[in-house]
Amino acid sequence: MKKILLALTAVAAMTGSASAADLAARPYVKAPMMAPVANWTGFYIFGGGGGGLSNSDQSIQSTVGAVPLTITQRQGGSGWFGTVGLGYDWQFSGTWVAGVFADGQFGSLRSTVQDPILNLTGNQKLEDSWAAGVRLGWLVAPNVLSYVNGGYSGAHFGSTSFMTLAGAPSGIHLNGYNRNGFFVGGGVENSLNMFGISSPGWFMKTEYRSAFYNAKTRDELSDATNLPTGVNSIRANSWNQTISTSLVYRFNWTGPVVAKY
Repeated sequence: MKKILLALTAVAAMTGSASAADLAARPYVKAPMMAPVANWTGFYIFGGGGGGLSNSDQSIQSTVGAVPLTITQRQGGSGWFGTVGLGYDWQFSGTWVAGVFADGQFGSLRSTVQDPILNLTGNQKLEDSWAAGVRLGWLVAPNVLSYVNGGYSGAHFGSTSFMTLAGAPSGIHLNGYNRNGFFVGGGVENSLNMFGISSPGWFMKTEYRSAFYNAKTRDELSDATNLPTGVNSIRANSWNQTISTSLVYRFNWTGPVVAKY
């Protein structure tokens, strides 16, 4: 009986030693790292350019008494512009980004202005404008933001020199003016860290914007005196649609943050 007990004890001891040796031989494996998380909170500046379409609903009315003389007709045009701006974003709830921004546009976005009663035609140019608003976006990927925006806008429209149908100066013009309105739009902003190129802080955004400016009545003026001719006035609003691409620099962007162990 003693021999059997001694044998069982020896077997158990050898089995325990073998198991301990196996455990000691296993390599140490680190816990997996967390997925990179990008931080969009911070200030940024941008600059770029684009093109657009300008539309205007116009009608003719008498200078004295504002009596409608024509039905409202839509005139259009197109052009280019440059833009610069700055803003600040807050990232919240993981994949949502909200922000405020302001920007200015300058260039040559033209639309046609006509007086069919006197057979006059000319161009109205949106020379510069500015906008201040908010945007709300969702991160399609850590480095890609899809967003919508909207806000307040102001614009300066240049003077209009009228020509006759034969192309000769008519001696009549419209003065330039300022107008306020609102805008809505949306776009996509993405990091330029792609194709193996490292460019921390640099982004590119492409944006569509639609700006609306309320109607304004302007008297037709004599070139000689800059006074109303006393005949006709033009009442028109403005609706501008633009697409722009801008280079963006984010001051606090250090790239995705990876948890360390």
